[in-house]
Amino acid sequence: MNLNYSDEQLMLQEQIAKFCSADYSFDKREKIIANSLGHSIEIWNQFAELGWLALPFSEKNGGLDFGPIELSILFEEFGKALVVEPYLSTVVMSGYLLDNSSVDSSALIEEIISGTTHVSTAYVEANSGYDYLNPQTQILNGKLNGNKSIVLNAKHAKYFIVSASDNSEMLIALVAADAAGVSFNSFRTFDGQTCGDVSFENVDISENAILFKGDEAIAALNEMINYATLCVSAEAVGCMSETVKKTVEYTKERQQFGVPISSFQVLQHRMVEMFMEAEISKSLLIKSMLQLNSKDPNALKTLSSLKAQIGKSGKFVGQEAVQLHGGMGVSNEMSIGHYLKRLTAIDSQFGNRSYHIKKFMHL
Repeated sequence: MNLNYSDEQLMLQEQIAKFCSADYSFDKREKIIANSLGHSIEIWNQFAELGWLALPFSEKNGGLDFGPIELSILFEEFGKALVVEPYLSTVVMSGYLLDNSSVDSSALIEEIISGTTHVSTAYVEANSGYDYLNPQTQILNGKLNGNKSIVLNAKHAKYFIVSASDNSEMLIALVAADAAGVSFNSFRTFDGQTCGDVSFENVDISENAILFKGDEAIAALNEMINYATLCVSAEAVGCMSETVKKTVEYTKERQQFGVPISSFQVLQHRMVEMFMEAEISKSLLIKSMLQLNSKDPNALKTLSSLKAQIGKSGKFVGQEAVQLHGGMGVSNEMSIGHYLKRLTAIDSQFGNRSYHIKKFMHL
């Protein structure tokens, strides 16, 4: 098995790393979060100019036809910089469903790639746990009724992709955000993301708005969640690697008793444990992205083991880093606490550690 990136993939990684280092500093990120949008239009337009918004789309829809490996590269670098731009919701989640539907969505995909339109996928419902395949939201007699929770980037979406049922089968429909009967309540999560709860009351749904039906809808939603799970796992690996790096740097600078605290053996052992947890997660990420890319039948089992490991390693690395930074670790002025917040949020996205351990056992 070749574990080396291709020249094209290395160029992509270098480009993203340089951009994040030069144009997405922690101070700039904090200013982006502080504004009312919760993301930067300027940065989003730069993503479009660099071609990043086209990465996973098929060539027939104007994309670059890149897959799990390239998305993992992108999100690992995003994790290092704590990028808050709504790439996951618009490009990965909504983009996957639009790109793989038999309904022609090329015009909308072109708008996404150009950076002019955001689309959000509304599939989570309150009190449903991680059961995404039995929505209480319904489409009956051409009318959509129901409520969706924690919809990423809901405030800025021009369209919602909504999972629903008609009592006999599952449906996935495209709904305009400004359609009569659509309302939402926007809020910020503790890790800086913009989300919303969306309600649909007697919203008109035409037959042309149905992207998937029945078994195809179930398969599409499952595959989209698999891709999104891989992406946030790669983001977590990036968060952990940067957290370890920043912690080592801090302990070399912080002095106690006239010497750097990095010279204390007990702290060295703790940082080695942090490094090992991050590396175990990185190894599982590599295996997962390669298996998903090659459509290996064991890919889903590896993906669940990766997400379960992320839940364990992310918590450990983040908490250890905060402790080793002392009181400064929990201050908003330092980035280290923000990595812990993001790692904590990632654990709960697309199934937490407990959920994926159970899923692994049944696959």
